Amino acid sequence: MSLQGKTALVTGAGSGIGRATALALAGQGVAVAVNDVDLERAQVTAKEVSSRGVRAVAARADVSSPDEVTAMIDEARKELNQIDILVNNAGIEHVVPFAQMAYEDWRRMLGIHVDGAFNCARGVVEGMVAARWGRIVNMASVAAFMGPDLQVHYATAKAALVGFTKSLAREVAPFGVTVNAIAPGLIDTPMARSFSPRFVDKMLELTPVGRLGQPEDIAYTALFLVAEEASFITGQVISPNGGHWV
Repeated sequence: MSLQGKTALVTGAGSGIGRATALALAGQGVAVAVNDVDLERAQVTAKEVSSRGVRAVAARADVSSPDEVTAMIDEARKELNQIDILVNNAGIEHVVPFAQMAYEDWRRMLGIHVDGAFNCARGVVEGMVAARWGRIVNMASVAAFMGPDLQVHYATAKAALVGFTKSLAREVAPFGVTVNAIAPGLIDTPMARSFSPRFVDKMLELTPVGRLGQPEDIAYTALFLVAEEASFITGQVISPNGGHWV
């Protein structure tokens, strides 16, 4: 796998899938800009990245804010130069019946997942096109295809990321830039542990491999998609879900 010397921006990397992805990239010689809305968590991950012998910078930003994303990318470029790899991982979870869903809940969900992916990709894609090499990975979810109840806003946001991935992939493919999505099943993260035990048990019943996914399961999927060896793969959605399809 030939990633030595590349630079990545991973959003929502203070914990869970984002943290595991940042560390997996660092293990392949990739310098990482570690984003999180919580600067202290970003700094902890950045320190772990640095311990792998690569450069790292912690960058706080709410990815739904264009101004904060612009400042974050400027900071990352100042410290690490060109951003070759973008992993749009930042996300939130919220369970609520649709009849009780406030417009603010709806907008916040789409803001983090969809606007966040737009803001970050828009900030780096021109540099990737100019360099004739780039990798964008968007974190979707099986929810995009299942449509789980009590999560209309979440499922909508994740489905939007699938369309975003496929359309952007076509546009930038001639310039050596690939765009793919990962649609995880239920992964053992701090977010998943906030769910009720009943919900987790139900998900386990629907997962043939009989366990929750681990953040590393998703991180290594991302690692494959950003490798030079995956340059013929674009516009795809890969779903590490333990066989969980409903």
